[in-house]
Amino acid sequence: MTNIELNKADHSQIGESVQTMTGAEVLLQVLVDMGVDVIFGYPGGAVLPIYDALFQQDRIRHILTRHEQAAVHAAEAYARSTGKVGVALVTSGPGATNTVTGLVDALMDSIPLVCISGQVFSNLIGNDAFQEADTVGITRAATKFNYLIKDKDKLAGKIREAFYIARSGRPGPVLIDIPKDLMINTAPYQKQVIKEHPSYKPVVEPNHQAIVDAVRAMKKAKRPLFYTGGGIINSGPKASKNLRALVQMSGFPCTSTLMGLGAYPASDKQFLGMLGMHGTYEANLATHGCDVLVALGARFDDRVTGSVKDFSPNSLKIHADIDPSQINKIVLVDIPIVGDVSRTIELMIEEWNKNPEPVDQHALDTWWKQINEWRSIDCLRYTQNNAAGATIKPQHAIRRLHELVSKRGKEAYVSTEVGQHQMWAAQYFPFESPNHFMTSGGLGTMGYGLPAAVGTQVAHPQGLVIDIAGEASTMMNIQELATIKQYRLPVKIFILNNRYMGMVRQWQELIHGGRYSESYSDSLPDFVKLAESFGIKGLRAQTIDDLDAVITEMLDEPGPVLVEIQVEKEENCFPMIPAGAPHNQILLGADSKA
Repeated sequence: MTNIELNKADHSQIGESVQTMTGAEVLLQVLVDMGVDVIFGYPGGAVLPIYDALFQQDRIRHILTRHEQAAVHAAEAYARSTGKVGVALVTSGPGATNTVTGLVDALMDSIPLVCISGQVFSNLIGNDAFQEADTVGITRAATKFNYLIKDKDKLAGKIREAFYIARSGRPGPVLIDIPKDLMINTAPYQKQVIKEHPSYKPVVEPNHQAIVDAVRAMKKAKRPLFYTGGGIINSGPKASKNLRALVQMSGFPCTSTLMGLGAYPASDKQFLGMLGMHGTYEANLATHGCDVLVALGARFDDRVTGSVKDFSPNSLKIHADIDPSQINKIVLVDIPIVGDVSRTIELMIEEWNKNPEPVDQHALDTWWKQINEWRSIDCLRYTQNNAAGATIKPQHAIRRLHELVSKRGKEAYVSTEVGQHQMWAAQYFPFESPNHFMTSGGLGTMGYGLPAAVGTQVAHPQGLVIDIAGEASTMMNIQELATIKQYRLPVKIFILNNRYMGMVRQWQELIHGGRYSESYSDSLPDFVKLAESFGIKGLRAQTIDDLDAVITEMLDEPGPVLVEIQVEKEENCFPMIPAGAPHNQILLGADSKA
């Protein structure tokens, strides 16, 4: 019987006696203490002691992905869809270097993640040993924090600290690099709980006067707008609940970034849709024209602001964020609020109820009248030819997918790859709840969606998980079909195939004179046969006649399904704000009513 088996009991006493185990067993025991129930990873020589310890316990499940990048993306989506810290495990050298894209992706999108990488024996570090890399040096800019642990006495404490840092303040990825000898040799273990860190104490409670000033400005607003971001979702379900209460009690319009979709219900009349480069006409014009902008858990990303000097030019700006480095980093604001966004909104609600000053209802009604005029443009309108044999519009494919899912009384968990289909998913697949949309926002990582669907399905085994994908992005991590098959994950892969790298082609058309340089895929697999070769059901819709039946068959299938939807090859994604342009220079599609 191993030490880790002896320590399966839930030790409630913090001051229990020190025990001795192998370093690998210490690692797994601390992970159990941290509430970890699943790890995504790929084995190799430097981490074989950990994999041996994993084999001899049953508290933590391991999911074998087919690439280390995919392991990190799966852990990201697990974290994003649950609010827990995701965990990835990789070996030294190429195993660790393959994680860099996923780590930067998690850093940009504020995803709590702990990545454990193996390292060569301590006495070989710096000798160019087999599968050695300076993992800490390579990942320093890719992580919120990273460690090389050399002292066995600090092993347990540093692992606990990694979890604290990953989930505290602005969440992010932390990497722990552990030499193989620390995993083989014995190390001390004592159950402890880290409630705070001596040098890392994020400000959670916002300044009270800033809350008072913000609410006073909100009450005086004539054309107010809530601009919400992924920080709402990262702060937990209470933040979304508080946001809904504040928006509804104020009567103000609300818009969201790509990462914040679902924090406020898309079906609510006060929601204007997504703002930014491919956001709605009404959301972008409201951002440009408002006189008080309340930014909650958002970081003024360039895809949202467009021209910074022209961003919401006449508004008083309130910015609430837990990361003080984000305040005045891109856009200068009038009322900064540093603190947890859920607590910030909670205090705003309290102050709103205390403040006797009424809103200017006449001005607010006039503002809503203007917004509804912008809404009447119907910027997401498209024309689908329903004649027999007609080509499928990608927008229509996603809209019908949402409608047929909704008819079943379900809210799907959706992951996406990156490109046109990602923006169409944000536009045509509305979300009512947080933690249901897994997408790569800041880094824009092609190949994210398929492994993200794996992580989401592992987290929600009974949930409906759909990867809305493009054919080019799907090819980036296509090997994860094997992971889906091995673990019998009922993931639905919904590929919109236009044979182009769609967003690249769109920019080439609009900005580079239609010179489609290397954006067309002249050779693609037969996706149906490819799925079948992995033992997964494959379906295809070639025309509008096939679409509903194929979606229905996909949703009826209890196991995994890959669906290829052959769509209009040169369809563009509108609305669109050209890079660096202000919001009022938004381009609309030909089918809008402008």
